[in-house]
Amino acid sequence: MALTREEREQFLAEPHIGALAVNATDGQAPLTVPIWYQYRPGGELWIITGSTSRKGRLIEAAGRFSLLADRAEPTVRYVSVEGPVTSTEPATRDHVQEMSARYVAADKVDSYVEFALREHRDQVVMRMRPERWFSTDLGRF
Repeated sequence: MALTREEREQFLAEPHIGALAVNATDGQAPLTVPIWYQYRPGGELWIITGSTSRKGRLIEAAGRFSLLADRAEPTVRYVSVEGPVTSTEPATRDHVQEMSARYVAADKVDSYVEFALREHRDQVVMRMRPERWFSTDLGRF
């Protein structure tokens, strides 16, 4: 059963590990990788990636990407969104802090942020406007 707009937006706003997919330009299958993401209902979804990473280059070339968030418990549920990149900007400490707080234990966030800023240089934030939504909750049967 498909989720309502409110249900799918709320689900996507939860801190799931996303599966990002983007078309490859080199004749290979689409690149699909796990990724942290941020989303607030009604807004744009954003990710942080290396400015020169394969993922970043492919997203820049394609101008769009898709992201799937799913869970298996308490019911199988997923939300998939696809849309155009609306902006790319250098990642700031605030971006890294916000994303880290979503996925890392509270007492580890500060040390993770320091690690990420030191080790993951030249990061960018890529924002995507969800255009197409696919969703289901198999627990409704």
